Amino acid sequence: MTGATRGIGHAIAIRFAREGASVAFCGRTRNEAMVAVENELQELGVQAKGYAYDVSDYQQAQEFVKAVVADFGRVDALVNNAGITDDSAVKRMTEEQFRRVLDVNLGSVFCMTKAVQPFMWKQGYGSIVNIGSVVGIAGNYNQANYAASKAGIIGFSKSCAKEFATRNIRVNVVCPGFVETEMTAQVPKELMDTWCSRIPMKRPGKPDEVAQACVFLASDMCPYITSVVLPICGGMEDA
Repeated sequence: MTGATRGIGHAIAIRFAREGASVAFCGRTRNEAMVAVENELQELGVQAKGYAYDVSDYQQAQEFVKAVVADFGRVDALVNNAGITDDSAVKRMTEEQFRRVLDVNLGSVFCMTKAVQPFMWKQGYGSIVNIGSVVGIAGNYNQANYAASKAGIIGFSKSCAKEFATRNIRVNVVCPGFVETEMTAQVPKELMDTWCSRIPMKRPGKPDEVAQACVFLASDMCPYITSVVLPICGGMEDA
């Protein structure tokens, strides 16, 4: 998987390990956070390893997957979670801001899908779970670049689902809404209450609630589910 050292990505990696899955993950550099997650996963009794690659770069994504196959022997599931934000109103947004967010968020999904597809195609099965966002469904103020990248993931995933279906490779999208992470912990209570008031369940989601959906879609519990876009948003009307 990509993007596993914090927030939703970290919860996904932990949930997969708790379900007994081996976990290979990557980040741009092998730093203390990567080593900590690697150790945490291994303590759960599974094979786990972190790799230093920039998966928005086509060649590095290829090298990452080849290294994983060499170390683990196969790739049964891919979770594409790498992502960034660089928010601004469109009238102030620079071309660099727009392109960088698309390159990381959408470009990494393309690069990683291209990298794992031959291995999954050869073995005749696989599951790809792409992390989108309700922002990619409904849009959001000052996030046109992020919304475009997440909407692109939805279109890309649906196309891949059709192309890969004959080889039993499923492609689905999970779209979190407002989820409680390290970043939201810094939000003032008044603003948090305002955001939560828009959610019918009146609370933010929890990272593990997203992670459980990813495990389900990656598992053999849903062999006939592909091309699905699953909002995890507590019933937000604009999702």
